[in-house]
Order: sequence, then structure tokens, then C-alpha cells
Amino acid sequence: MSVFLKIQNRVIDCNATLFDALKVMDQIKQKILFVYEGEHYKGMLTIGDIQRAIIRHNDTLLSVGQVLSTDKVVATPDEPIEQIKEKMLKMRAECMPVVDSRGELVDVLFWKDLFVEKEAKLRDPIDLPVVIMAGGKGTRLKPLTNVMPKPLIPIGEKTILEEILDRFEMIGCSKFFMSVNYKYDMIEFYLNSLDHKYDISFFKEDKPLGTIGSVTLLKDKIKTPFFVSNCDIIIDQDFRDVYEYHRKNQNDITIVTALKSFKIPYGVIETAENGIMTGLSEKPEMTYMINTGVYILQPELIAEIPENEFYHITHLIDKVIKRGGKVGCFPVSENSWTDMGEWSEYLKLIKRP
Repeated sequence: MSVFLKIQNRVIDCNATLFDALKVMDQIKQKILFVYEGEHYKGMLTIGDIQRAIIRHNDTLLSVGQVLSTDKVVATPDEPIEQIKEKMLKMRAECMPVVDSRGELVDVLFWKDLFVEKEAKLRDPIDLPVVIMAGGKGTRLKPLTNVMPKPLIPIGEKTILEEILDRFEMIGCSKFFMSVNYKYDMIEFYLNSLDHKYDISFFKEDKPLGTIGSVTLLKDKIKTPFFVSNCDIIIDQDFRDVYEYHRKNQNDITIVTALKSFKIPYGVIETAENGIMTGLSEKPEMTYMINTGVYILQPELIAEIPENEFYHITHLIDKVIKRGGKVGCFPVSENSWTDMGEWSEYLKLIKRP
């Protein structure tokens, strides 16, 4: 099979922007693209390359060529297949480009074509506590939430809550704390009736305490960095990458952010003093970082949350920044984040294949 047939939907031009690359990845539901300049192969671009570049430069309009790594491991056409497989196992690489002496791509070997499941070497797990904020009334999804609490709303054969718990379990997290209030007895009953038993400690707020206020009830129970997640979002991201960034950057808080674009359907005019026009952008597309509702917090921050007070995570973030602490942002692509708390997004989610 021609290499171009293998990768035809994964090719991107080196002059495309990082945001363009994220859009392509979202469209084809893949995390690796192959970069060309005209007909010449330039290298391989991963979602990790894009995320690291955005973290460093805070600019999604950089060109792919500006951030393309030149030191990625490749195979040569005469390299024995067993040697290539050994490389891929060591790197846990999804695919391996085969590049000739001229630097041109002659083949791409994919993990799924070379390995059976038992040969897979899993990435090292992390076992961090996970706090699920599940006490809200889910007013955006009424009247459905008049009958059941939002965490138990189904998506396919699972509830949204199980989907979130399973994604954390997949990376090694085993201990969950769940903040509950509205219809909490239904949540506990449902989870206790499952064949698969999650290790969950429930803690109940007697009154609404905001998006982080109830976590004061976990004082002396969490001693390590921990995840906090809303109960109505799904993020297609290996959270080990987020933790690695959090740890290496020595953040107090890390926010998982989604890059969201908005296209203005009008010409946008810029003016200066006295109304003098200085520029015109025809139907510009604006990109913003959106708070997804997933975080990593250092354990000592629990003591900084006031007890028995209504307190949002944004209050804590402001407090940390004002005292000189570090709040980092880890970006994911727009379609990697789904907020099922809105009817429109929930309907999209349940219609996905």
C-alpha cells in the first residue's frame, strides 16, 4: 500500500497554524499528523507537540513548521522489523515513520498492525485521589434532572458518572471522593448496585458551598496532589500528561483548558482616536482558552478554602495568584472537551457513534 494512502487524511502543510492542526485532529479523531512542505516530508506532529508549544508561547497562530521537532525517532527502510518493534515498545509509540536517506517518508508502521494486545507495555500508572463534584441540581438539564441527579444521566450503556470514573481508573487512579447533595441517595444506591465496585467515599454538603467549598470536608484525608472534576464533562486526554506538566512546572493549581473558537459573522472594524478607522477584519475567528472544569490541586490548598462558606474554584485561583502562587493551564483541543450539562451538547454526545 502506498504511504500516501495510509496517511492521506493525516497530512498537514507546514505553513498551517497550530489551531488548524488541532481542527484536523478533531475532525479525524487522531492525535498525530504528518507534515509536508509541498511534496517533501518535514516531520511528524503530535498533540503533545502542540500542547507544549501553546504552553510555552500562548499562541495558537504559530505555524506548524515553527514548532516541528527535528529530533523525533524514525526508522530506515533497511531496518529489521523486530528492531523497529523494539523501538516502538520502548517509546510506547503509536506509529513509526520510515524515512529514506533523502529524508522522504516511504512508509508508516502503526502499532495496531505490528502488535497484539498482550505485547503492549502500558504507560506507568498514577494513583492520585480524584474528587468528583456531584452535588449540583443540574438546572440546565431540566426537566430530566427533576427525576434523576445529573451524574446518573445515561450516555450509551453507562452513566456520565461511570464514564468519568472509568477514565481516571484507566490511568491508575483508584480512590475517589464524591461531593454530593441533590438526590445523593440515588447516586449511592446506583453505584452500590453495580457489579464493578468503585472505591468511593461520599461527603455531603449540608448547604450549597460552590464549586470547591465542600472540599474543606476532606482536610487531613488527602495528602498528595489530587484531581478535581465536575460531574458533567468528558475530556479525551490522558490525564497523566496533565499531571506530568503540573509536577514539572511545580504548579499550585493546574487547569485543564479547551481551545474554543468563535467566528464573528461580520466585518470587525478597529478604530483609534476621533473614530479614525485603523483596520478591518472580515468575519474573524477568535480563539480563547475555556475552563473545562478539571483541575489538579496541591493538597495544602485544602487548608486555604474557608470552612462552611460558599466558595468557588475561581476564588481559590484568584487567591493563589495574588499571593504569588503558580496556576498553570494545560490545553486540549475544542472537540476533546464535551460539556454535557447543556442540552445541545448532551444531544450531540448521545448521538456519537
